[in-house]
Amino acid sequence: MHTIVHITSVHPLFDTRIYYKECSTLARAGYKTTLVVPYEEVPGKGMITIRIVPKPRSRLGRFTQTAWQAYRIALRENAQVYHFHDPELIGIGLSLKLRGKKVIYDVHEDLPRQILSKHWVPKWLRRITAWCAEFVEMVGARFFDRIVAATPTIARRFPPGKTVVVQNFPRLKELIVDNPTPYTHRPPIVAYVGGIARIRGIDEMVRAIGLLPDTEGARLVLAGSFNPPELEGDLRRRTEWERVDFLGWQSREGIRRLLSKARVGLVTLHPIPNYLDSYPVKLFEYMSVGIPVVASDFPLWREIVEGAGCGLLVDPLNPTEIANAILWLLEHPAEAQAMGERGREAVRVRYNWSIEAQKLLQMYRELTL
Repeated sequence: MHTIVHITSVHPLFDTRIYYKECSTLARAGYKTTLVVPYEEVPGKGMITIRIVPKPRSRLGRFTQTAWQAYRIALRENAQVYHFHDPELIGIGLSLKLRGKKVIYDVHEDLPRQILSKHWVPKWLRRITAWCAEFVEMVGARFFDRIVAATPTIARRFPPGKTVVVQNFPRLKELIVDNPTPYTHRPPIVAYVGGIARIRGIDEMVRAIGLLPDTEGARLVLAGSFNPPELEGDLRRRTEWERVDFLGWQSREGIRRLLSKARVGLVTLHPIPNYLDSYPVKLFEYMSVGIPVVASDFPLWREIVEGAGCGLLVDPLNPTEIANAILWLLEHPAEAQAMGERGREAVRVRYNWSIEAQKLLQMYRELTL
C-alpha cells in the first residue's frame, strides 16, 4: 500500500476539493492517505488519517509557525508522495524534494491575479507582490514532480509536461436529497453558497433582492462566511437585509438541504482578473441539483451557461439586471425548471468529479510505479 500525505495550512478539514474529492478518491482507490490540516481536535477514525496542527492566530503565524508544524508532522509520516495545497507551502515542498520525496503542488487559484484584488495587500504593493509570487511558483514548478491545476487557465502558467488539470466539478448526487421538494412547489428562495465578500457580489445581491416586488415574497438565503467579518455588520444596517436569511457556514448536509428548496442559484462574482477565467464550484453545484442560475456574464461562463441552457447571464455590477433575471425565473417556473434540468444533465455528462478523479488517479499511478 502506497502512503501519501496531503498538506494544507489554509483550508478547513472538510474542504470539498481536498477532503471530499481528492483524499477520499485516493483512499477508496487503496492509497494510505493522511491529511495534515489546521483543526481544533482530532476527528473520529475514517478512511483518511487526520493529523492536526493548531489553528493560526494571525496571517503571519500561518505563514511561519503553522507551515513549520505541518512540515514536521508530514515528515514523520515518511510518505512516498506529498501533495500540498497552498502557495505558502512551496518552501516546504522544496524541502521535501531535497529529502528525495515525490511532491505535488495543487494550484487552486491563479495566485498572481488573486493578489491583485487582495484587500489586505496595499494597492501600491500588489503588482510587485504578484510578480514575486509568480516567480516563486515558477521556481518551485521546476523541481516538483507534478502540478495539479484547478482550471485550464491556471495550467497554462506551468510546464505542460508535468501539469495535470483536475477541475473542481461536483460529485454526482452529492448534493441531491432523497425526496426534494418539487421545483414548482418550492418557496421563492434565491440561494448563494460560498465565501461572502464584496468582490463576490454580496452588495449587488442584497440590493437586487430589495428591488423585487413585495408580492413575490422572495428571500435571499446566504450560506457561507463573511470576509472580512465586519462586512456582516455593514450589510445588516441596510433596509434590504430584511429580505435576507443568513445561515452562516454550512456542512455539506446543510448545503444539500438549502439547495433542495431553492428556486434560483446566484453566482455573480465581480469581473476581477482571478474570476474571469475561473470555474466557480457553486455554479456547477447549482446545476447538479437542477436549479437555474443567475451568473456573471464572463466569456468563459457564457460558454457554460448558454451551452447548457441552464440560466441567465447578467452584469454582476448592476443590481437591477440581477433583480430582473431573478424575477423572470420566479415568474416563469416551467421555463426555469427546464433550465435546471438541462444544467443537471450537463453535469451528468460533462461537468462531474468522476471524470476528474480518473485524471488524479492516473497521475498517482505514474508517480508510484
